[in-house]
Parts: sequence; structure tokens; C-alpha cells
Amino acid sequence: MKKTYYFIAAFVAIGLPLFLAEPAFAQTAGVSNVESFIRNVITVLAGLAGLVATGFFVVGGFTYITSSGNPEQLDKAKRTLTWSAIGLAIVIAAFVLAQIVTTIAKQAFGG
Repeated sequence: MKKTYYFIAAFVAIGLPLFLAEPAFAQTAGVSNVESFIRNVITVLAGLAGLVATGFFVVGGFTYITSSGNPEQLDKAKRTLTWSAIGLAIVIAAFVLAQIVTTIAKQAFGG
């Protein structure tokens, strides 16, 4: 009986999207489409990297608070906070640089 439920759940999870999916048709290529796609990819990646950096900030802060004066734990927490701040700065700089490059490319190619 349990196996039947698993089979039905797997069938619905795999088969249902095939029936509900909208057909995808190719669009005309253009600089604006490519620019929009790249901008969306960069935005998503920057958002994910920001979430990871925030997670490391939380872990570093929690380690710092719960270190109870242990010098090794304090040093570990400080390194975690430092490297997460450096990573977040790199992500922000990359996002800003990507926005500048896409704006310049859009102006250069007349998009």
C-alpha cells in the first residue's frame, strides 16, 4: 500500500509538469534579449551570494557570542566575520561592475 502511494506521488511529481507546461517558442535574437538575460543571471547570482554571506555573518556572530572567552573560538569567529565581509564586498563590487558594463554595452550597441 505504501509503495502505491510512492508511485502515485512520483507519477504526479514527474508527469504533472509535462501536462501543465506552456509551449516555449524561440524568440528573435537581439542585443536587448542577451543583455536582459545576462542582467537577470547576475542579479540572481548576486542575491544568492548575498544570502550565503549573510549566513556566514550569522554563523560568525553566533560563534563569537557563544565562545565564552575561548581565544581559539574568538579567533575563528573573527576570521569568519572578516572573510564574509570581504566576500560580500566582492559580490557588491561585481554587481556594480556588471551593471556598469551592461550599461556601456547597451549604449555602444544601441540597445
